[in-house]
Formats: sequence, C-alpha cells, structure tokens
Amino acid sequence: MSSAEISTHHDAAHGEHHGPAKGIRRWLFATNHKDIGTMYLVFSLLMFFTGGFMALIIRTELFSPGLQFVHPEFFNQMTTMHALIMVFGAVMPAFVGLANWMIPMMIGAPDMALPRMNNWSFWILPVAFGILLSTLWMPGGAPASGWTMYPPLVLQTGDAFPFLIFSVHLMGFSSIMGAINIIVTIINMRAPNMTLLAMPMFVWTWLITAYLLIAVMPVLAGAVTMLLTDQFFGTSFFLAAGGGDPVMFQHIFWFFGHPEVYIMILPAFGVVSEIIPTFSRKPLFGHDSMVYAASSIAFLSFIVWAHHMFTVGMPLTGQLFFMFATLLIAVPTGVKVFNWVATMWQGAMTFETPMLFSLGFVFLFTIGGFSGLMLAVVPADIQYHDSYFVVAHFHYVLVPGSIFGIMAATYYWLPKWAGHMYNEKLGRIHFWMSAIFVNVTFFPMHFLGLAGMPRRIPDYSTQFADFNSIASVGAIGFGLSQLLFVYIVFRCVRGDGATATAEVWDNPRGLEWTVPSPAPYHTFEEPPEVTDGKAFS
Repeated sequence: MSSAEISTHHDAAHGEHHGPAKGIRRWLFATNHKDIGTMYLVFSLLMFFTGGFMALIIRTELFSPGLQFVHPEFFNQMTTMHALIMVFGAVMPAFVGLANWMIPMMIGAPDMALPRMNNWSFWILPVAFGILLSTLWMPGGAPASGWTMYPPLVLQTGDAFPFLIFSVHLMGFSSIMGAINIIVTIINMRAPNMTLLAMPMFVWTWLITAYLLIAVMPVLAGAVTMLLTDQFFGTSFFLAAGGGDPVMFQHIFWFFGHPEVYIMILPAFGVVSEIIPTFSRKPLFGHDSMVYAASSIAFLSFIVWAHHMFTVGMPLTGQLFFMFATLLIAVPTGVKVFNWVATMWQGAMTFETPMLFSLGFVFLFTIGGFSGLMLAVVPADIQYHDSYFVVAHFHYVLVPGSIFGIMAATYYWLPKWAGHMYNEKLGRIHFWMSAIFVNVTFFPMHFLGLAGMPRRIPDYSTQFADFNSIASVGAIGFGLSQLLFVYIVFRCVRGDGATATAEVWDNPRGLEWTVPSPAPYHTFEEPPEVTDGKAFS
C-alpha cells in the first residue's frame, strides 16, 4: 500500500471514528458538545411551550371574573407546574445548551472536559420532567402548592408528592453535573495564552453561574428531603405540631431560591455582553469591571434571601440587614447596565435581530430591576407581598430578561450552528411582537398588585377585570408570537437562508468566529493560539 493510500485510509478511519453516529444512536450516546447542546436547546423549547400552554390556561381562566373553565384545584396545579417547568425545564436547560455549544468554541477547547457525564446530565432531564408531568394523572392531581413547595400546604399533595420530590432531586443531579463539567472545561481546557481575564463575558458569567449551581442545588435537595421525611418517616422539621418550624423551610428554600434567580439571569448578562459590542462595532466597555460586577452579584445573592420573607415576623434588625443588602445589589447591576450603554455610545450601531433582543433585554430588565428595588424596601414590600405586583416584577426579570437573552443568543449564533442565515425580516417581526405583547401581558399586573389583587387565585372581584382582560390578551399574543420563532429556526436549520460566512456578522470578536459555518463536528484539532486579544468580547 502506498503512502498516499495509507493516508487516505487513515483519514477515512479517522472520519468514521470521530464523525457523528448514525440515527438514534447519535443522540442516545452523544458525547459531542454540539450534539448535547442541541438536545438541551430542543428540550428547553419543548418545555417552554409546555409551560407556556399552562400559562395560557391560567390567563384564560383570569380573562374575566368568576370561575370560567377550570376548578380552583386544577388552577393551582397549573400555577405550580408552570413555574417548575419554566424555571427548571425551559430557562436553565436553554442556558446549559448554549454553554455546551459555545464555551468550548469560545475558549479554543476540542470538547467539554467530561463528555460522558455531559450525556448523563442531559438524559436525566427528560426522565425528571416525565415524572413531574405524570403527576397530572395521579390521584389528587399534580402539586398545587406553588413552585416554592411551602409546608404544610405541600404536604397535602396527594400521591404525586414523592414523585415531585424525586423529580426535583433528578433536576438537581443534572444541574450539578452540568456545572462541574463547565467549571472543569473552563479551568483546564482554555487555549494557550488565554488568561482568565481574557475570556469572553459569556464564559465568565457561566463560570460564576456554575459555582452558584454547585453551592445551592444541594441546599434545595436538603430542603425537599426534609419534606419527604416529614411526610413519610415521622420527622418534624417543618411541622409545628411536632416542634418543627415551617418558616425554617422558607429560610432554607430562599437560600437556594435567590441565587437561583441569578443562575437564570447571569448567562443572559453574558449573552448581551457578547452581542452589544458586535453590533456597536466597539469592544465591550469595562470588560474587567463587568467580571467583578458579576462576581459581586453572585456573592451578594447569598446574603439577601430573606427579602422574600419580610412578612413572616422577622426581627427589625433582620429586616434592615436584608433590605440594605438587597439594595446593594443595585450597584453591580447598575455597573453592567451603564457599561452596556457606554459600549453603545458613539458606536456604529446596527439593529439586527440579536441586537434588538439585547436592547429589549437591557430596557425591560431594568424595569424589572427597579420594581425589585421597590420590593426591597420593607414597609413597601409588606403592601406588595403576595400581590400581582410581585408577579409583574419577576416576570419582567425572567421573560424580557432570561427568555429574551436566550432568543438573542439563538439569533446571534444560529448561523454559526446551521451554516445558513435566518430570515432577518421575520426575526424583527418576532422581536416586535414579543416586545409589545410581553408589556401588554405583564405591565398591567403592576397596577393589579397596587390595587390589592392577590396572586395565585382563580377568581377575583370586578374591580380587577379590565387589567386582567388586557393581560390575558397579551399572553395569548405572546404565545402565538413564539410559533413564528419556531418557524424561523426551522427554516434556518433546514438551509433555506443564504450561506453564512465564518464571521457571520461584521467583524465580531471571539474564537468561535474563526471556524467555518456551520461549525465542524470537531472544532479544534489543534488548540488555537490567542495572542491578539481576539478572545475578548
């Protein structure tokens, strides 16, 4: 055999060994970071529509006063399942999918550090949510206690209770394994000469997020395990009749729950910090200060948990501490907002779809931040607590915040994934429909809350009717708008658009733009050299 034939034979064997497997095996046994990232993103989209359908049931019931379509018990099941599915099934897996796809490409790594664990961390999720959704058909119905699972109410759940706890445990396993993988990849597999501070902001925000996940998911696991033992093994951690304290559960849950809020928003900060410089044709203003601000937010998230609990009878000193600590988070968050604005200042800005979603993120997330500051003030919070004002606040953080960040990232990197451009005109229509309807849905809820409408109720007095009708129309419009998003992505992946170049956009920064579009199955056979700051966003 000649040397040329040997070389050809070697290349064929190499391709056969290292290319994707065929059929279902490719996905069941996937270890490639791009395949696993794709599965996370598709799964999160399915959960987004599942949770969204539940939200439409809620808003249809609330369209007008009186009990219209569903029983109050089922209404409460929908509010609980909607929240659990959106938080753990839609937002978090979407960001993990983006991390899987982009972090190795952004740091010059050939793959994730622990590819088999990566596969396991994904495949646990469909099992977890299959278990959770199956509770809808169990005697007593699905959990109806709210996503916070407060005792003693959650202990009144029917046969679904242990399945709820088990599914939460599985979600936690998945998150912890994904976080370990991301940390090990970032710390050990960066390209030569890429220092930590030379990493793009998306990588930085995910590194911080991964540490948050490892710190707080075991706390949630501990809390729900104590619920389990209270229910089945005779303990009284949270049962007052046995000497326990239900408020202790709130402390433990929110010690997890508040960092969880930042787990869902920090990666979106990273996405926006990649997109705004690209479409402003300027480097990110204050890259290092953005890193320190994200780290400060993560640290402060551990010492503000009880601002969710100002009405439980907390001592005055406790109220003052948690109020001032919460207000302090506005400082590093403000640093980020001002840095994004400074990046855009005097830039040669263009308004492609990723930039529109990023601008929508900055503007609308800031509104959510301001209402958060209002909630941080104890005397005001006592009035706002458990009202629709709180619902408006956290949806302004999570929908135009997390969800818009995910959509911005999808439009930004989709041509790199698929090798084709999406339909820009349809993308802009999708943005404007989403931006309008998200405000029509959630802005009236501020007024409902200020007027005294409680959250998690299926019926209300006629004084709240008009704003509820407006919010329900907005919710239906927002839900239908996302069908356009699916159509745009489907057409792009199918190859209907123009062929994408390697850079895709006008002179973007970062290693992911140095590889062809679509990105090859194995991105870097040799680690790229980072010598000119190209890794900076």
